[in-house]
Amino acid sequence: MIQPSVAVADQNTLEDPLAHLPCSTIVGYLKGQFIYDQDQPSTGIYLVINGRVKVARLANDGRQTIVDIYQTDDFFGESALLGLRRRPERATALEDIKLMAWTAAQIHDLAQMRPRLAIALLQIVVQRSLEYAHRIESFSMDSTGCRLARTLIRFSHRLGAAEPDGWYRMPPFTHELLAQYVGTSREIVSHYMNEFRRQGYLRYSRKGIVLFREAFNEWLCRTSTHAVEVGVPLRVGGTQSSERAS
Repeated sequence: MIQPSVAVADQNTLEDPLAHLPCSTIVGYLKGQFIYDQDQPSTGIYLVINGRVKVARLANDGRQTIVDIYQTDDFFGESALLGLRRRPERATALEDIKLMAWTAAQIHDLAQMRPRLAIALLQIVVQRSLEYAHRIESFSMDSTGCRLARTLIRFSHRLGAAEPDGWYRMPPFTHELLAQYVGTSREIVSHYMNEFRRQGYLRYSRKGIVLFREAFNEWLCRTSTHAVEVGVPLRVGGTQSSERAS
């Protein structure tokens, strides 16, 4: 069974790349604007100053699979360091954002002068590789509902804020975006989201998603990855989650 916990590296052992990078020019992008895509690929790495960025892989038929959502102090665009001429990847501003960027050539020169910068960037890549391995394992073993639950748990860790009653508030995500991350259709995500809401695991609106993370974690821990269904009743401390949500 795949463990539902989100792997978090020991911050005491991680190098901070910002400690080794000089300031660069800050550039703004409007909501929906492409930062780079396969026709105009990234030429360097980016740091999110504020806002959120979606990075997705593009299939030949135009469908997208989301790599991740990046927010303030996150780096993205590291594939530029490979120097490939064509990369089927697109970065899109999910809201008005500000970014700082360094070209691949600048990173190469800085890494030679500051080896700890190279270690910091390598740690970021390795940590993301571990997260991608967990996603691949989930794709091969989990039901769609379980994958969606894992996605919401992960987003609550990365993008959410804790509330006093144990719920976690996240920004609004369209069902289309969640489908692109989970690897399914918008209609199936809408079905599961409605079921999750009906059973009291979450609340959502155009203002955001509020998730009862403990309920999802307990559900994932006690249910076989091959038998996870939205209709499985869940009780936390003897009280059904729907009662907690009311």
